[in-house]
Amino acid sequence: MLNITNLTKSYANNAVKAVDGLSLTLQKGEIFGFLGPNGAGKTTTIKALTGILPFDEGQITIDGIDVKKNPTSAKQNIGYVSDNHVIYDKLSGREYVNFLADVFGVGKDERELVKEMVDKFGLTDAYNSQIKTYSHGMKQKISVIGALVHSPKLWVLDEPLTGLDPQSAFELKSLMRLHCDRGNTVFFSTHILEVAEKLCDRVGIIVKGKLAAIGTPDQIAKSQGKTLEEVFLELTKN
Repeated sequence: MLNITNLTKSYANNAVKAVDGLSLTLQKGEIFGFLGPNGAGKTTTIKALTGILPFDEGQITIDGIDVKKNPTSAKQNIGYVSDNHVIYDKLSGREYVNFLADVFGVGKDERELVKEMVDKFGLTDAYNSQIKTYSHGMKQKISVIGALVHSPKLWVLDEPLTGLDPQSAFELKSLMRLHCDRGNTVFFSTHILEVAEKLCDRVGIIVKGKLAAIGTPDQIAKSQGKTLEEVFLELTKN
């Protein structure tokens, strides 16, 4: 579903590469957790694969579609939830979701599935209110709904659990698993190792722009004779 080959990205006036020769492949039906400390290259990688940032070297394909050669087609297969809620806050929640549904050409019948998500996230009463009146957690929820309105093959989330109450976090994790059970793929970054251990089929740990470890949480832990947390701390201590 997602193939990243030798991804390299540098920022102007910075000799250190933000992402340095990163390669990984995600399969259909897989939840993949992207772990790493602040500044490791997680968000840069996500912005490159979603087409937000250009990159210097390498190739990224989404379900076989090259992000550079066919950006529009590739983006049609992506649902993206950013870490800073870049949304139109003067729109109501309903207007925002309908706008995204229009952009992706979502039919009327498919939009009926949105009602279930709105109810699950407890946004029914606020759905017709302007997003600028929403709390941080509510903005996160409406971002999730907007990202799923077109049933994307690849769902990309950058620190998605930040600011969510326990019930909403549970609903989001359930949606991730349901999305993958339908043959899609989830790629998300997180600092919460406990979530990665319980939820992810595989995880990758990125350190200073390079992939330091990849595999199931158990594989990574057992290969070092330590817990995943201990491995993570060891790899990122410097």
